[in-house]
Amino acid sequence: MAQKSIAVLTSGGDAPGMNAAFRAVVRTGINKGMKVFGIYRGFNGLLKGEIEEMNLRSVSEIIGNGGTKLYTARSEEFKKKEAQERAAEFCRSKGISGVVVIGGDGSFRGARALTRAGVNCIGVPGTIDNDIACSEYTVGYDTAMNTALQMVDRIRDTAQSHDRCSIVEVMGRHCGDIALQTGIATGATAILVPEVEYNIERDVITRILNTQKTGKKHFIIVVAEGVGGVNDLAKYIEQRLGIEARATILGHVQRGGSPTVRDRVVASQMGYRAVELLSQDIGNRVVCMRDGKITDLDITEALDMPRVFDTELYKIAMTISI
Repeated sequence: MAQKSIAVLTSGGDAPGMNAAFRAVVRTGINKGMKVFGIYRGFNGLLKGEIEEMNLRSVSEIIGNGGTKLYTARSEEFKKKEAQERAAEFCRSKGISGVVVIGGDGSFRGARALTRAGVNCIGVPGTIDNDIACSEYTVGYDTAMNTALQMVDRIRDTAQSHDRCSIVEVMGRHCGDIALQTGIATGATAILVPEVEYNIERDVITRILNTQKTGKKHFIIVVAEGVGGVNDLAKYIEQRLGIEARATILGHVQRGGSPTVRDRVVASQMGYRAVELLSQDIGNRVVCMRDGKITDLDITEALDMPRVFDTELYKIAMTISI
């Protein structure tokens, strides 16, 4: 029987823990007697043939590194059927029967297309936003939250020193999970997320005024990227309340850094599960966490799932942040 060959790539935005998942795929595959190839720069690299066979030492000393050793990219070309067929033919020419795709929803759509073209693919959720509906946790989320927490704690020091209101934008274009968790952890006076309709007077100004009555003189407002407008909000607060207000956009600092224990462990579990599936010639699946356990779902089923925001946690945040 011919030796089974698989490959692994990272796609879309980078996330801390991608290297841990990559490492787990390589070492699990080799342990099962497979050849394992690393594809550089996502689906773009697959189309260009940027591929290298991995060995055990190829992934040494990377589990604690942020970013992705395989590099990453977004590929508009791969959305075309001709490109998908070309990528599948390249995989067949290398004897590759399956590919692990580490990334988000867009990456999973690419994985589904490649599976339909004849190469089994398994998706592993790697995105700091925690915005994969089928999985209650995505690789990189915990690290990003802890980075945001550290940054807001530092901003609070200067806000307190100046009796200032600091408005901090964290990542999350369509998903407010980082903002919600960071807001709770830092005791933010107000938290604005894309999932909850807000009114500036009711949800920001009134909350600041009520908190002022208890003697507090500095305030933190955490805003998700998808809400935006932090500079305008800072100006409005200054004009409306006469409080010095400053806006800070944390940006890509949240993507980098050494992954936390949780991200390293979950990434390792998910990478292992992905290879287990490919070893059984199973494709078109997404590895995910549900009820705290690692499992897998059909890609189309996973992509069609509506994402559910934790409204109960948001209610708790609004109750205790006073």
